[in-house]
Parts: sequence; structure tokens; C-alpha cells
Amino acid sequence: MRRLRALLRTPLGVCAVVLLLLVLALAVAAPLVWGAQATAVDTDAIQQGPSGAHLLGTDALGRDLFARTLVATRLSIGLALLAMLIGVTVGTLLGTAPAVLPRRAGRVIVAVVNIAVAFPGLLLALFFAVVFGVGTTGAVLAIGFATAPGFARVAQTLSASVAGRDYVAAARIAGVGRLRVLVRHVLPNIAEPLVVNATIGAGAALLSFAGLSFLGIGVQAPSYDWGRLLGDGLNRIYTNPAAALGPGVAVVVAGLAFNLCGETIAAALGHRTPLRRLLSRTSAPAAPVPAGADDTDPVLRVEGLSVRFPTAVGWAEPVRGVTFTLGAGEAVGVVGESGSGKSLTALAAARLIERPGVVAADRLEFAGRPLLSAPERELRTLLGTSLAMVFQDPTTSFNPTRRIGRQLAEVAQEHQGLGRRGALARAVERLAQVRVPAPAKRAHQYPHEFSGGMRQRAMIGMGLMGTPRLIIADEPTTALDVTVQRQVLRLLDQVRRDTAAAVLLISHDIAVVTQTCDRVLVMYAGRIVEDLPAAELTERARHPYTRALLAVVPDLAADRDRPLGVIAGRPPEPTALPAGCAFAQRCRYATDECRSADPQLTPVGDDHRLACWHPVTDSGADTTDARISVEGSR
Repeated sequence: MRRLRALLRTPLGVCAVVLLLLVLALAVAAPLVWGAQATAVDTDAIQQGPSGAHLLGTDALGRDLFARTLVATRLSIGLALLAMLIGVTVGTLLGTAPAVLPRRAGRVIVAVVNIAVAFPGLLLALFFAVVFGVGTTGAVLAIGFATAPGFARVAQTLSASVAGRDYVAAARIAGVGRLRVLVRHVLPNIAEPLVVNATIGAGAALLSFAGLSFLGIGVQAPSYDWGRLLGDGLNRIYTNPAAALGPGVAVVVAGLAFNLCGETIAAALGHRTPLRRLLSRTSAPAAPVPAGADDTDPVLRVEGLSVRFPTAVGWAEPVRGVTFTLGAGEAVGVVGESGSGKSLTALAAARLIERPGVVAADRLEFAGRPLLSAPERELRTLLGTSLAMVFQDPTTSFNPTRRIGRQLAEVAQEHQGLGRRGALARAVERLAQVRVPAPAKRAHQYPHEFSGGMRQRAMIGMGLMGTPRLIIADEPTTALDVTVQRQVLRLLDQVRRDTAAAVLLISHDIAVVTQTCDRVLVMYAGRIVEDLPAAELTERARHPYTRALLAVVPDLAADRDRPLGVIAGRPPEPTALPAGCAFAQRCRYATDECRSADPQLTPVGDDHRLACWHPVTDSGADTTDARISVEGSR
């Protein structure tokens, strides 16, 4: 409200309010004040020009054109708003339907909208006017349906841009259904541009209505709107220009009022468009633990996991043949360069890979339940209560239009059968558990009112709303300073110890993983190339790539006069993987065997697996060999 009051003090706000109030006041009062004068026939004053008695002159029956222009405000505005309401409703439904419907049905709707958008709006309006018939009802439906495709295209684009945000993925992990994700997380975040387009569309609908009435296929006698008055006035443009000027100015002023008002409202609302709760769903009972599963079974079992995406040159396989297990209370770190497949592996385990991506695995189980073959409904509750995910960027981890407490409470309402108050109370408890100061107050604040570290804590708190058996942390400290990084990592470690939840930590920082995790998985070009205990990483690492990662970690004792070390070359593209070992082109130990055959991940000792034809055997980390290219970093 304070922002709205501030905007009303600006010239834009003042003009918008004054014009809109004037138009609405005329729409309400004009028929009452000038209604009799507008319909009074005066045969002695037929087709007169402007005068003191008749400001715009009279028509063929001697009726006052100024009064008729004012009275026509109600019908013109009302029909335009009704047509725009139809267009907005139909357009929003068409634009957001692909996010709710099955893929094939969604693609059909997108194709229909794309075809309709290719036609000019006025041509569509004329087509629908012929279909629905001449008259007021036909014109309203014609303009409404002609406006819908353009609005649907805007809604499609906006909803697609929001659907990829982290908070939408978090809601899906929490088991929120597609329709509720659309209503709670997508529509509020695209409301501002939709409001702007709707108000601009109201002005356009007003002009379109005037055009149809001008052509004689809109409002019919004895009713009249600005379009009919404009058509009658143009017939006498050379003898009485004011007869056409009055309705024309009315259309321009009313359209300007809608546009300015829309800009003012959008600026005032920002991204805070409130949306009432449209759905009330009965909470599903907690998913039972599968028979035969116990605490000794792996929480996550992955065997032969692959993720593929279609490209113009064939299938790209950024994850290929990944195999590992994750036990209760165990912390496993995944390290590797960008593009090595770390995040995609985690997203596949969370069932967040959507078409056209294809996930395949010999075995992919979470809490003893197969993730690829089980129906989505059966897994929704299990994933919503037993899987927590902490995303890389805390800024995008939460829906900016909803308060933090309500976003946490949604999990309890969805899966634990708690009411609105009970779920919010639980959310406050979880915020306190992750050491957010003043949790009762913070629960009523928006994400932008939290610092980066507090947002990350709150994201962990969201995962604790259920009873997580697995926490996937995808680069949880990348956007944070080193002090907050340490706090977040300590918090994850404490949560793991308190709840016996397994933790899968994805990071570029091999030092962080070494200090935080029990085991380390080193990934390169979509495969695990080494798997060993974190405590023995620096001494027992035998893969040249692992040694290279260790070598480029800055050391406080290093010579500051020498440039920082980097790994020479670049990882191969998923669409152009070599025939043999993917690291062969960057490895000093590579032979013809490495370039022709890809080594498999095999055990080389207790808790140690390796995929390399020529592993490094010396215990000292050969950090200055030829495979580390030292380049200036000034």
C-alpha cells in the first residue's frame, strides 16, 4: 500500500487514476444524467452542427450527439471488459494447459495457439463474428476468442520461464501436484505481465469493438456504442466533423486510461500479486516403507544409470553407466568439472529429469522402491516426505511471491494432514531447528528479506518438514561467502547426525568434500572414474584426473610468485565422446589402449573403485607433472 500511495503521487499515477475514475464515473452516471436527452427526438433540430445547446450537434432524428456519446460509455466499456475477460480466461487456460495436461495433449494445444497467433487479430475477430453471428453477443465472443491466442502465447512463454526455477522443482520434490504447482508457484509469478497485457488488451478490445460496430456487425439498433456513433459521424465528416470527433476522442481517452492504470497497478504490485488458495486437497497418508527394507539397506541404490537428451546430431549422453550406493547416515561427495554429470545424476535420483530427457538404469531405488517403474502417484508422497533437496542458488530456491513460512508449511499440509495453523507452527519449529533467528517473525517474511545464508538454512528447514532419509545438496555453498559456507556445511552435518539421513553433496570444491563427506565419487565426462574414502583421498587417489583436481587446489604454503595451476584442455562434449577413455587427451599416461578401450569401474582395494588403465601408483601426489598446465592467472 505504501508503494501504491507513492506511485499515486507521480504524474503517471495521477493521470491514470483521474482518467480511469472519469471513465468509470461516466459509465455509471451518464445514462442516469443524460439518458433522457440522448433519446429525445427533436425534428426541429435535425443534423445541426455544434452549438451552445448541442455541443457536438445532432443526428438525423435531432438527438443530442454529446449526450449520446456520454451515455454510450457504459455499453462500450462494459462490452470491452467482458470481451477482455473472455480472452484472458481462455488465453490463460490455453497458455498454462501444457504444464498440466499430458505431453501429447499439451503439444496439440501449443500447435493450435501457434497457428492462431499467425493470423492478424482483426481478421480473427471478423472470422469469429461471422461464426457467432451479427450482434452484440457475437461481437463479444468474437473479440474475446480473437484476443485469446496472443494472451495464450504470453502465458506459455512466461509459465515456461518460471517452470524451470528451483522453487518449482522443490515443490515437485515435495510431492505437490501439477495443478497446485501451477496455481501456487507459476501463476503468481507471472501475474504482473499478465495484468499489463490484460489492461492493454482492454484498450485494444475497446478499439476492436468500435471497429466491428463501425462496420455494422457489432452493436445493433436501437442500442449504440462509440463505434456506431463514429460510423454515423463519418458519413457527415465534411458537414459536421464534431460528430465523428466526439466518439473518436472517447475511444482514445478510455484506451489510454486502461493502459496507464495497468502500468500503475503492475508497478505497485511488483511480484506480490496475491492469489487465493484455489485448491483444497485431502492429504495422503505417509508412504509405507517397503516390505523387507530396514536400516541396513541402502537409502539410494544406483546401478548403470544413464541420462540422454536428443540433439540435432544425435543423442547426447551426459550421464553414462553411473553406479553407487548411499547408506543411512552416510555422506557421499560428488566432485568433478562443470559438465561432468554431477547435477544430472542427482536430478535423476529425484525424478526431476523431464522429457525429452530419457533416464535409464539397471537399478534405481530409493528407500527400497524402484523410481523408474513405480507410478508417480505412489512415489509423490515418498519423495515429498523422505527426500530433501538443497539447490545451488539460494536466491531462486524459494517462490518470491509467497512467505517463507507458507512455503515450508505446504509440505506438512500436503503429506501430513496438518491444518493451516498446525503446518505453520511446524514450519516455525523447523526454522528454529536450522538456527534461523526469530523464526516466528521470519516465517511471515518474503524470501528477499532473508540473507543468502538464511535462505539456504530455510531451504534445509523445508527438507526437514518431513522425515528425510536423503538430502541432496547441489552446490549449496557456491553463492555464499566462506563464513556462511562453513555454517551451512556444519548445519548439514548436524542434521545428518541428528536424523541419520544420508547426504549426497555435489561440489566443485574437492577440499570441502574431503572435510565433510565419508566417501568421494569423482566424475568425468558422465562417468564415475574413482570412488574412495574421503579421509584417504590425498594419499590413495590413483586416477590421473583425481590427482589433477587435487593439484589445482590452492595451498597457503604455495609460492605466491608462481601462477595458479589449471588442468590443461577441456572435457569432451557429450555428443562427441572419444572411443576410449574420455580423459586420454588430457592425461600424460595415456597409451593406445586408453584411446581405444574405455576402462570399467572395478575394485582395487577395500572401499576403493577405479576406472583407469594406467593408475598412478606412487603415494605422493604428482602435482607438477606434465598433465597440469601452469598458466598465468593474472
